[in-house]
This record gives sequence, structure tokens and C-alpha cells, in this order.
Amino acid sequence: MNYIIRTIEAKDNKEVETIIRNCLIEYGGNHEGTAWADPDLCRFSEIYNTPGNRYWVAEAEDGRLLGGTGIGQLKGDVCELQKMYTRPEARGTGAAQALLDTALNYAKGYYKQCYLETLDNMTRAQKFYEKNGFRRIYETIGNTSHYACEVKYIIDLK
Repeated sequence: MNYIIRTIEAKDNKEVETIIRNCLIEYGGNHEGTAWADPDLCRFSEIYNTPGNRYWVAEAEDGRLLGGTGIGQLKGDVCELQKMYTRPEARGTGAAQALLDTALNYAKGYYKQCYLETLDNMTRAQKFYEKNGFRRIYETIGNTSHYACEVKYIIDLK
């Protein structure tokens, strides 16, 4: 599967929201305390446009979005890997790896560590993060409002 990684544009907002909501439904995360309740799900092109905050999408050759991820400032010199979701058919294609690599390379220019939260039943995602050097931690960093995300990771960027 061929795709490109690019910064989100206004035309992508609704499709990214749909990918995230479908993924949350797939994993039972369609409730308060997860990204499901985030008021800005349909505004990523607006909120991820300041230094240190960015969102990328993986776009297939046919123009359809395969997934996306973002970097957002969390607390001091710690950022958060945010809203990393892909369509089921994009999993295992390398798109998630390309998105993660893009996000972490960007984050290195602004932050010392990158934090993330995920659901306990997203075990494939957890293995993916661990393979990429994230280590599991048991404390929450910052106020993400994602209290239903039981699994937390961090990686040193510098």
C-alpha cells in the first residue's frame, strides 16, 4: 500500500474524526474519559498549528486517509503523542510507523520526552509502542482528561 505522510488540512478534519470514532467503537472506547469526548476532534487543522503542536495524516494514493497522529504540548518539556489511530486495513502496512517516526522527529525539536495514553485492550498498539522504545509507566503526566485510558508510556527524545 502506497501512501504519503503530510500535515493535516481543513479538508481532512471530518475524515480524521470518523477514523478516530470508528477505532474507538472497535475497542469499546466510545465513552467519556477517552478521545471520544474531546470537543476538538473535528478541528485538528486549527488546533495543531502552533510551534510544538502538529498533526499528520497518512494519505493513500486514491486520496483516502489511512490514519493520523499528533504531537501536543503536555507539561513543560514533555509532549504527548495524541490521537494516533489508523483504519483496520492500514494496520501492518508501515503507515503507523511512518506517522510515529514523523511525529517523534518533530517532537525532538521541542521536547525532552513524549508521553502517551492508550486503552488496556489495545494490545497491538502497546506492542508497537514498546517496539519503538516507549516504556510503560504507572503515573499520569499532565491533565489529558483521558481518565479511562489505563495504560501509559513515555520515551526520552534527547
